[in-house]
Amino acid sequence: VGASDSECDTIPGRQCMASCFFLLKNFQDVTVYLNSIQQFCNDDDNYNHNYGIALANEGKYTQAEECLLKITNERYLNDFIYLSWLAKCKIMNGRPMEAWDIYLKLTNQKDAYKLLNVIANDCYKIGQFLYSAKAFSTMEKMDPSKIHWEGKRGACCGVFQKIIAGQAPKEYLIDIL
Repeated sequence: VGASDSECDTIPGRQCMASCFFLLKNFQDVTVYLNSIQQFCNDDDNYNHNYGIALANEGKYTQAEECLLKITNERYLNDFIYLSWLAKCKIMNGRPMEAWDIYLKLTNQKDAYKLLNVIANDCYKIGQFLYSAKAFSTMEKMDPSKIHWEGKRGACCGVFQKIIAGQAPKEYLIDIL
């Protein structure tokens, strides 16, 4: 539909093309199409959800977070997919404590565990080792396994290295102990 002559330059046609590329995981094209209709859909929660996730998949976390924060529909605000992408954006934007706060508000144990996994691994990737250690430690309590212990150990070593380098406060030693 989106590629047809009668629909290609319409808002629904561009939404169709964006949806097609979204399903194909071609997020660069998704953002091109959604960006072209942004002025018409800026207050639409469905639009902001899809555009935010597409931007995050491209590594444009600041823009992605802005889109996701425009959403007001409770259905989205309580949805795990939304919360996990918002947490990822907050981590990648250097605010892991806000991602941790999202985790603390979750009541579904299965979703909480999945979000902890996102927090643990994404914080580790960007060198936010304290929150990575907290997440790995919490996952280890929920599911004692060697992989969680190794992640926690590596994150604690990362915190210790940052303290020695003067990049983290000494008070973090108490937390990692």
